[in-house]
Amino acid sequence: MNLIILVFTVCFMLSSILVTLAFWLPQFKPDGEKLSPYECGFDPLGSARLPFSLRFFLVAILFLLFDLEIALLLPIPWSNQLDSPMMTLTAALLIIVLLILGLVYEWLQGGLEWAE
Repeated sequence: MNLIILVFTVCFMLSSILVTLAFWLPQFKPDGEKLSPYECGFDPLGSARLPFSLRFFLVAILFLLFDLEIALLLPIPWSNQLDSPMMTLTAALLIIVLLILGLVYEWLQGGLEWAE
C-alpha cells in the first residue's frame, strides 16, 4: 500500500512541476500575425467562399484509409495465439489485397497526380 501511495505522490508532484514549468517558461511575444484571428494564410477580410481543391480531400482520405489499415492489422501478432492462425492470416491478407487494389485503381485513374 505504501508503494502505491509513493507512486501516486511522485506522479502528482512530477505532473505539477511540469505543468508549472510549461505555464511559466514560454515567452509570449505577440505581433500582428499572431493576434489575427486567422493564422493559416487566408485573408480574414476576403470571401469565405473560395474554391477548394479536392486534391487535398483525396490525400486526406487516402491517409485515413492507410491509417485504418494499421489499426486493423495491429492485433494480428496477438491473434496468432488463437486456435486457427490461418484464418487470421487470411483476413489480414484480404485487407492488404483490398487496399493494394484500391491504391492501384487510384493510381491508374490519376488521382495521385498532384499537378494537372
